Amino acid sequence: MVPQGYISQIQAQSACQNAGKRLCSASEFSLACRGPNRSVSYPYGGTRHQRGKCNEGKGSAVTAVFGMGAPFDSSLMNDARLNRWPGGLAKTGAYSASASPYGVFDLVGNLHEWGAEVAANGHGYFRGGFYGDAEINGAGCNYVTTAHAVAYHDYSTGFRCCRDAE
Repeated sequence: MVPQGYISQIQAQSACQNAGKRLCSASEFSLACRGPNRSVSYPYGGTRHQRGKCNEGKGSAVTAVFGMGAPFDSSLMNDARLNRWPGGLAKTGAYSASASPYGVFDLVGNLHEWGAEVAANGHGYFRGGFYGDAEINGAGCNYVTTAHAVAYHDYSTGFRCCRDAE
């Protein structure tokens, strides 16, 4: 199954609520990504980036699909062709080394994941990076950005739902 991109934080929150869940908090994402060892930076362990373990580092789908010099505007960044680019979005679990110690796939790379928090400026947080980059805004499990308002969406934005342990 391929994860759903083009999702805003508002849409993600609603989808999780409809499933009887919620968006993950920063601490839940970190625990799911690292496992019990808080000193690691990647779901596969350690603090060093290992290229190819997770679906990341692929560069710009906008450039790949539309060519060099293509504008990074909302119409192109929401074009459905971007996540059909063969070098981009992967099926969930396709990168088996990306599994965390708890068996959770794709916490680093594939799609940015909206979290539950909203910054003081009204921008939502997303974590883990996406297939284009999972290093610029922090290494692996530490990747976080608040670059966009909660209604923003593009080809790189997805989500994951959490629930309390039973």
